[in-house]
Amino acid sequence: MARRAGGAAFPGGGVMAAAPVARLEAWFGRRCARLNTAAAWRKAAWLAPLVFGLLSVLLGQDDNWDLRNYHLYNPYAVLHGRIGFDIAPGHWQSYFNPTLDFLYYGLVTHLPAPLAGFVMGALHGLNFMLVLAVAAQMLNRLDHGERHSAPLLLAVCGVCGAGFLAQVGASTGDNMTALLVLSAVLVLLRGWDTLQAPRGGNAVVLLAGLVMGLGTGLKLTNATFATGLCLALFAVTVPWRARLRLAFLFGVAVVAGIAITAGWWFVTMWQTFGNPLFPQFNNIFHSPLALEHGVIDDFHVPKTIWEALAWPFVFTLHFERVSELKLRQLIWPVVYLLGLAVALRLSWRRHGALLPQARERFLLVFFFVSYVAWMKLFGIYRYLIPIELLAPLVVWILLHALLEASVARRAAAWVLAVCALVVFPFSTWGHSDWAWRGFSADVPAFAQPDQTVVVMPIADPPLGWLVELLPREIRVVSVDAFPETPPWVERIQQAIDGRRGPHYALLSGTVDDARRRLDIRLALAGRLGLMDDDKGCRRLEWLLNKVRQRIQVAPAPAGSGRACTLETQPQYRIDVAQKNADIVQRAREVLARYGLRIEAGACTVHDAFTGAEARPYQLCPLARAQTPP
Repeated sequence: MARRAGGAAFPGGGVMAAAPVARLEAWFGRRCARLNTAAAWRKAAWLAPLVFGLLSVLLGQDDNWDLRNYHLYNPYAVLHGRIGFDIAPGHWQSYFNPTLDFLYYGLVTHLPAPLAGFVMGALHGLNFMLVLAVAAQMLNRLDHGERHSAPLLLAVCGVCGAGFLAQVGASTGDNMTALLVLSAVLVLLRGWDTLQAPRGGNAVVLLAGLVMGLGTGLKLTNATFATGLCLALFAVTVPWRARLRLAFLFGVAVVAGIAITAGWWFVTMWQTFGNPLFPQFNNIFHSPLALEHGVIDDFHVPKTIWEALAWPFVFTLHFERVSELKLRQLIWPVVYLLGLAVALRLSWRRHGALLPQARERFLLVFFFVSYVAWMKLFGIYRYLIPIELLAPLVVWILLHALLEASVARRAAAWVLAVCALVVFPFSTWGHSDWAWRGFSADVPAFAQPDQTVVVMPIADPPLGWLVELLPREIRVVSVDAFPETPPWVERIQQAIDGRRGPHYALLSGTVDDARRRLDIRLALAGRLGLMDDDKGCRRLEWLLNKVRQRIQVAPAPAGSGRACTLETQPQYRIDVAQKNADIVQRAREVLARYGLRIEAGACTVHDAFTGAEARPYQLCPLARAQTPP
């Protein structure tokens, strides 16, 4: 059978013998040919932010755990002078640099919540444009048949990463600071020819370092990427003294960028607590207010050298090792295996024609050094977003270092298509239905708010987001927020004793999800007339037997005008009062360690909402225990 020429460049040249695969490649090639124009790039440039803005709206109101813990509280605390006034309402994360959170806080407090969500998603969508620009710089030697389509499709695969999609429109900050990390990479690639000059490149590395430093100051976990970029500069093909100069200037600029976005916060923390990174790295700064810890959260890092060597496979099979959120991905085992294969080829020092070029070596060093630094320091998957976005491009580069060009293109097309598709349907860090206001609460009147302390004794679910909705005169104190020292406990006691009261414990309330689901189905059955007569009730019972909904048909109350109603099945009913009492009991056990007790039977329940999601809370009057511990 005669061989036909392949279609577009991205899926590759020749056609496989298997007819279905050949037809699929030909079809894909024809579609991709339309993308191989400058006009396609221009359309993608403005469509990507719009698409991700709309995706953010479709996902709903951001309702992630960190948002309810500290992303709202931290900027509020700075803007209203509450640093040192409150004590850790967002637990130890209360003392993270809030600069990045000012954007989300400003949007959600001044705009309708859906519009704020759209803006956040659109900003995250700008990552697509940066990945596209980086890919275009890396693949600038492609022939005309793939010059535009290959970078465009690699950018599409990049934004199909599980970690990136999970955070679209969210306040978590990883997608947002990825913009600065990728911008720093792009600055260096665009100035690549200048870097090759024996005495050139100073301005380029200073600008890239400044941008990278801004991102690191906003979110210190980006220090892994700053390290990777700094070491990647040693891949520039200039004398070693020039490489040292470039890396040194880059590092100086990174420090300057960190000073701009985080310096003010480091000073505030030093003046308040004696540790600019309080309460972390206290093994270096020795503040009496925290234990001698380094990084507090080291749960997610590999525990042995063997785990570290197999880490991409470990966390792909057991994703809970790197995330509380279960995500599906295959890109990291693929990158790892290809990286090992290229390393073996380099160690054999054969096939020199296929070795990565200087730009490719630069990107590969940045990518893999950043990965190793992440694995060693954090191991939390969402801190990998910048290099997750670049992972498809790295796969492309590695395959071309191993295989002949046409074979590498076809292999990249199939591998990256599988890696992108396996992510769907993707999970997120939490959303609720939209309401016009992002956050609201029914707050009772306090008799003497300027003499009141609200104590938060339970960390989960987080309640830091409620502090903004309380009267500003109230002082909020979290106990058992992180491993405490005697001076820290003394500070808590002084805060409580310094006000006459009344004081309260702030606790979560119980949401009757079963009741909420039942109300929705009652309304639907009522609109359909399925509870009006015996015939409708029989249809309703038949339907519920076919579709398991945790509800059942029951006789209607006398005088209701209906033949039947719906009720929650007994095994799914929730005793809200008992659940709330259990929460109060847990709080009593914690508060007793601080000489506090909850007055029996005095707790009141109040409504609060994140978007349209009900999150009731309890206020419980406090008194001093008769025998303080």
